[in-house]
Amino acid sequence: MSFLSMEGLGMRFGDFVAVRNFNLQVERGEFVSLLGPSGCGKTTTLQMVAGFLEPSHGRLMLDGKDITRLRPEQRGMGVVFQSYALFPHMTVEQNIAFGLQMRKLGRDAQQKRIADALALVRLHGLAHRYPKELSGGQRQRVAIARALAIQPDVLLLDEPMSNLDAKLRQEMHVEMRAIQRQLGITTILVTHDQVEAMTMSDRIAVMHNGEIAQVDTPQALYDRPGSDFASVFLGKTNRLDGTCDSAGPGPGQVRIAGRAFATSPAPATGPVSVYLRPEKIRVAEAGQAGVPGTIRTLLFLGSQWALDVETDLGLLHVSVPNVGDAGLAEGRPVTLSWTPEDLRVLRREEPQHG
Repeated sequence: MSFLSMEGLGMRFGDFVAVRNFNLQVERGEFVSLLGPSGCGKTTTLQMVAGFLEPSHGRLMLDGKDITRLRPEQRGMGVVFQSYALFPHMTVEQNIAFGLQMRKLGRDAQQKRIADALALVRLHGLAHRYPKELSGGQRQRVAIARALAIQPDVLLLDEPMSNLDAKLRQEMHVEMRAIQRQLGITTILVTHDQVEAMTMSDRIAVMHNGEIAQVDTPQALYDRPGSDFASVFLGKTNRLDGTCDSAGPGPGQVRIAGRAFATSPAPATGPVSVYLRPEKIRVAEAGQAGVPGTIRTLLFLGSQWALDVETDLGLLHVSVPNVGDAGLAEGRPVTLSWTPEDLRVLRREEPQHG
């Protein structure tokens, strides 16, 4: 049995269904992210796990115990909120001590837990400062220290880095992941940030319209998305309409704009959607084997060049690593190529009408 089980969870607010039939098993010590756009139900799911919302359907099991109806303080979970939720009139030490006092720990035990938590998040010497005297990154560390000081069975993170600037957020991705691995604590992160989820997670549950669209490791989700939503939401991709001529376990073939292309195994014959990541496309001189095109726009992004290339297949987005002078220019004719394995083929989904 998994350490934390979410079994058929559903949440309804009147006629609105925020979460439906949510099933996810989390192993002890695993870091799992709930990733999706605003309104997909990820925060509602986290609030059900934390005990702030009672599910309309389903149950929650923690280490073999049904916790569905338990109050938040009875669940043994630490929560870090998007706003950090620090008490402004309390010092760093007092903020961290708050949860320990609620659990009626003795003063000596409290002081040791506080010291250990401050050391873990590298906030030595700041115990007597107030939140207003701290930077955004330091306030976040205090919130993490407060959540960890109670030694929870599960750590819940609700978009905790969304208020940080890009550079600090990237640093905190590495730091938070290191802390999680050091403690071996089971962690669930809610985020809309794809890089954050892929950087920190053992597995990612991609959510869409209150349901899980796909659960897998970051690399498997990126390389082998199983739906149109997962394909276009996680990272950048080119989506092309095609027709599959052959399907099965072996190599397939699709026709796009009248041209035949070998592909990885295809799910079925007939109308399909074909996905091609920008970084999988290789750019060569005009006249070589491949798909001819013309560079329409060219953007320098530091580590890479972003190109829009007009072709007979449509406008293709291409990413080229910055390894020096690539000789690229707008208006220049080029040839694009890729391998059959670079094309991800899925059955074409019918558009949904609301």
